[in-house]
Amino acid sequence: MNNNKTDKPFLGYGLGLRTEHYEEIFSSEPPIDWLEIISENFMVKGGRQLYHLDRIKEKYPLVMHGVSLSIGSTDPLNMDYLKDLKELEKRVEPKWISDHLCWTTFGGHNTHDLMPLPYNQETLKHVVERVKIVQDYLGRQILLENASSYVTYKASDMQEWEFIKAIAEEADCLMLLDVNNIYVSGFNHDFDPKTYIDHIPSERVWQIHLAGHENNGDFIVDTHDHPVIDEVWAFYDYTLSKMGNVTTMIERDDHITPLPELIKEIDRARKIGNLHA
Repeated sequence: MNNNKTDKPFLGYGLGLRTEHYEEIFSSEPPIDWLEIISENFMVKGGRQLYHLDRIKEKYPLVMHGVSLSIGSTDPLNMDYLKDLKELEKRVEPKWISDHLCWTTFGGHNTHDLMPLPYNQETLKHVVERVKIVQDYLGRQILLENASSYVTYKASDMQEWEFIKAIAEEADCLMLLDVNNIYVSGFNHDFDPKTYIDHIPSERVWQIHLAGHENNGDFIVDTHDHPVIDEVWAFYDYTLSKMGNVTTMIERDDHITPLPELIKEIDRARKIGNLHA
């Protein structure tokens, strides 16, 4: 385990870009340090999306975050998808590119969901090989995000944090740590989220997601449509106490609230981050 605080890029405190906030971003340039775009929303040949993207790029640093790489799938890597991703990368010039440690396709069909993987050596070898191919094609390291989960596999013979650590080290990739997802999975699978953080190599964690969820009593669903709860804020504070300050953003995918409400959450993250700078 390596929890030494090392130098890495720090962009500050950002927000996931959503169309509901375009006009306010253009008109007032709110106090947001950077923005994360969903890659697939802009993997088009033209139109207003790219027009808006070019305008936003002039005002804020950007990172690209994908949902369709399907790095864990047994389907062949989609080279058409990677070609479009690389073309978008040239246009955006992002600080980095991320996607999820999961699978989304099977038999050529997209589930449009982030499906969990079995945590074992066979899956580990498969994913590492695919990450290396993607990184060679893009000419850069990628960040992989831990997804929330609701089921486990009988074929798993290691813990999630052991698996994701091994992926990062053997593929020489980076990590996007979603602390809300860890909290959700910890609740659903009865493990201590702090144990997860204690085993993650902090030098590979370049970004953090903060989001809300829906608690259904016996289980939690990662909905990204609520404010961040106090318990997740406390867990974020614990995470930074181990890793030092990490580029952080607020992620809201549904029930999109007015921008000032999300900026309040950004400010709360900034205050916590300043304690660990």
